[in-house]
Amino acid sequence: MTNKQELVTEIVVIGAGPGGYAAAFRAADLGKKVVLIDKEAQLGGVCLNKGCIPSKALLHIAKVMTDARNLEDAGIRFTKPRVDLEKVREWKNSVVNQLTSGIAQLAKARKVQTIQGTAQFYNENNLKIETIDGELMLSFKQAIIATGSRSVVVPNFPTDHPGIINSTTALELASIPKRLLVIGGGYIGLEMGTVYKALGSKVSVVEMLDTLLPGADQDLVRILQRRLKADFEEILLNSMVSRIDPNDKGTLSVKIDTGETSATKVYDTVLVAVGRLPNTNAIGLENTGVELTDRGLIIVDKRQRTSVKNIFAIGDVTGDPMLAHKATHEGKIAAEVIAGLPAAFDARAIPAVIFTDPEIAWAGLTETEAKAKNIPYEKGEFPWAASGRSLAIGQKLGKTKLLFDPDSNQVLGIGIVGPSAGDLISEGSLAIEMGADAEDLGLTIHPHPTLSETIANAAEVFTGTVTDLYIPIRKIKK
Repeated sequence: MTNKQELVTEIVVIGAGPGGYAAAFRAADLGKKVVLIDKEAQLGGVCLNKGCIPSKALLHIAKVMTDARNLEDAGIRFTKPRVDLEKVREWKNSVVNQLTSGIAQLAKARKVQTIQGTAQFYNENNLKIETIDGELMLSFKQAIIATGSRSVVVPNFPTDHPGIINSTTALELASIPKRLLVIGGGYIGLEMGTVYKALGSKVSVVEMLDTLLPGADQDLVRILQRRLKADFEEILLNSMVSRIDPNDKGTLSVKIDTGETSATKVYDTVLVAVGRLPNTNAIGLENTGVELTDRGLIIVDKRQRTSVKNIFAIGDVTGDPMLAHKATHEGKIAAEVIAGLPAAFDARAIPAVIFTDPEIAWAGLTETEAKAKNIPYEKGEFPWAASGRSLAIGQKLGKTKLLFDPDSNQVLGIGIVGPSAGDLISEGSLAIEMGADAEDLGLTIHPHPTLSETIANAAEVFTGTVTDLYIPIRKIKK
């Protein structure tokens, strides 16, 4: 490639994460000429390379180790595991590499041209791309922005200390600290805390709000928090870190403020996981008419169009929830709208999953949202202590709950806490999308003994037909 080379394409996609490559591939399948740009050599974005996939690979290891320890109650005892950190890293990286190479092959098969570089809008029909070989100008008819998000950096914390890590560097597993402090009680902090705890760290969590996982229903969170209190060294709510100072021995002195009191504690490593920001600040949007919110998010309509008719945006840059599967769905919509198909974002439910142990998952209306917006609902709950499958695998603290419309009995929302909640949630999502009601779920024969039965059981609790619990009988509203 020579300097100032010029290219022309129908569609350019900026960002090759789950949303970006899905948009590029769908557009190519619809007969469009597509260029896909990413700053990294490997396709897949943060999710595949530095987020969703490597973290879930490590969480799998953590889950197996925890399950093995829990078998002691059943009379099975294993010797203490020996952790070969180098082999763990190699295995995690092999999972990532297998997927990224697969995406590259799919791009090649679809004749999607990929470019490694950083892109900026020169105007509403041209991009300036900085590559390792020089500057490239690209003219396009339509553009799809899929640049994702990045970790929030706390301004007054040291930025060059190896003991202060973020969600990306945490996945590198440079070492397993004796004492780890996680700043932020959201899903990233709790998931990585779970991994490091299993690998041998003493883990503490600091959250400035009065609950872990803000926004999630607290009846679900309490079950997880009960487990984490036993597993973690400390969980400090209504608290914040006001200062971090490096020590001569390589440790970190951390000042933690809790209400009117404060204490300084020493940790080997501090993981900062306090949120994410959209990557909209360095792509030249000021050279276009694309409108942003005060948070720097790109404003889009239901067809993923921005305020500029030929520029679309998907994924984290368009706002919450910042989830890979939402981005993928939006990417396909953008590609189909550009191709002239009648596509629009009209999902009734976007499932969310926290891959801790136990997992938490929800979709559709939550009780937190219903109460905040005064939305009427009724619910059916089934405790996993009454599930044969749950007891057989040594897990009895979970539960499944369904929210229903009081008049139509249609499913409005679902929440699950327990093993495999992330796999189970899809049935609830489908029920919401299909407009299913309580009878539809309760009368669907589920295999026994399985955790999926708890969804039907929760519907039967609502209708008063459950036999695995004794509750007052109620009549189904017609």
